[in-house]
Amino acid sequence: MLRRLTIRDFVIVDRLELDFAAGFGALTGETGAGKSILLDALGLALGGRAETGVVRTGQERADITAEFDLPELEGLSAWLADEALDANEGLVILRRVVDAGGRSRAWINGTSVTLAQLRTAGEWLADIHGQHAHHALLRAEAQRELLDAHAGARAAALEVARCHREWQALVTLRREAEADSASSARERELLAWQLRELEGLSFDAGEWDELNAEHSRLAHAAGLMEGADETLAALGEGDHAVCSVLRHLDSRVASLADIDAGLADVRELLSAAAIQADEALHALRRYRDRLDLDPQRLAEVEHRISTVMDAARKYRVAPDELPELMGRWRERLATLEARSDPARLEKAEGEARLRLERAAENLSALRRPAALALSTEITDAMQTLAMVGGRFEVALEPCPPAAHGAEVVEFRVAANPGQTLRSLAKVASGGELSRIGLAIQVLTSRDSATPTLIFDEVDVGIGGRVAEIVGKLLARLGRERQVLCVTHLPQVAACADWQWRIAKTERGGQTLSEVTPLGREERVEEIARMLGGVNITATTREHAAEMLGQR
Repeated sequence: MLRRLTIRDFVIVDRLELDFAAGFGALTGETGAGKSILLDALGLALGGRAETGVVRTGQERADITAEFDLPELEGLSAWLADEALDANEGLVILRRVVDAGGRSRAWINGTSVTLAQLRTAGEWLADIHGQHAHHALLRAEAQRELLDAHAGARAAALEVARCHREWQALVTLRREAEADSASSARERELLAWQLRELEGLSFDAGEWDELNAEHSRLAHAAGLMEGADETLAALGEGDHAVCSVLRHLDSRVASLADIDAGLADVRELLSAAAIQADEALHALRRYRDRLDLDPQRLAEVEHRISTVMDAARKYRVAPDELPELMGRWRERLATLEARSDPARLEKAEGEARLRLERAAENLSALRRPAALALSTEITDAMQTLAMVGGRFEVALEPCPPAAHGAEVVEFRVAANPGQTLRSLAKVASGGELSRIGLAIQVLTSRDSATPTLIFDEVDVGIGGRVAEIVGKLLARLGRERQVLCVTHLPQVAACADWQWRIAKTERGGQTLSEVTPLGREERVEEIARMLGGVNITATTREHAAEMLGQR
């Protein structure tokens, strides 16, 4: 759950440090006081989009830090470990800094991360439902995703989408083969001829370096022989040969070192030099024995180089790129040959289609009971939300297997008794849509493992007894999760376990937002204000106290 939120210089907030409690918490206050600003700041810490204008006027940057208890979610713990972002003392700390130009930086547990990493962690920790979230339910894609989440079928839906892509790729391959059979045959013939020509070279990338090295050696053989002979003479021939001189000096200094130990280092150096000179002499003799003028071999190497260069020029690549070119041609030829076999293509396509059908049926088997259960739950909720006799149905209309499965998911509603079920997008009024949408959000929030649920004025468009029922729904949800709700409705606020008042204040000529945790008597005053507006009477206070007493 969310433990602490620290905000610096964000919109009209200068400095806030808020410690959160478990259960259902209500954030109340006058319109424009900054209630939603707190949730916007939290949204940034969770990886939301940073826009220009969020930094408080006159400041360089906004800084938001959110501290969460590490939830008992194996997936999150494993992800943090994989990313080297291990939690410290059971906390996950998200931080976001946005400068006045809109650029931002992010950290998790003190380590700099990308925005994508911050967003991934945020999705594990909190879920924000905006005040217009119910409008998303009018989209078929949103309805399908919500059902799959309720059914625990997200992995199955992804598998269907993968199988569909695989099948479509094979369908496209077969159609291209049928349309381009003549041109494919000509291309296959040309590629096969070119491959035979290059394969006849028996050339690989390593040979090119070897050829050039051998050519350089053969072309300069006379100079190499002359230099080797001269060096051999200097090292090992005559009384003044280097090796002989070094051996003599080594022996002489060795006898002197027996007298004066101070010459031991000099003796070691001379001894090492004599040994190395002897090794050089033997190595050079072996090299000279192998070295010989070989005009025939030089001609062979030059012919080989010329042949490779001709092939490289012909196909417009560097000589050492010829093997890579052959590899690309082989891959292309294999693709064309696969296309040239209609039976093979049809078989592969059929097998992919069968895999898609099996995956789609598996998804349907998960969706059907979940659709029935969700239909029943939303219908029951409608009876308490001023839509007695109304019905809700998650309809599954069969269709050929597609990327989304083997059925079209559609939310249907009949708001009044006797009405025919019709698409939610076509029949629900604004108020009805708000109530149905809220019921869906509250009921389906249980499907998520997210420990903190945030509702930003989702109760717009309702009031009276319905508002009280909504408050009780949120309170019930608060017994399972941490629930935060920005609300203008006293009936909802009265159901909360704890309440904060957000208000504007002026300090130093600036308008700022401040947050006040409310005790019992202060909650009575705040709920009385929400009930009665400017003029709060004793009757209003009694009503507010009564509402709180009924929690």
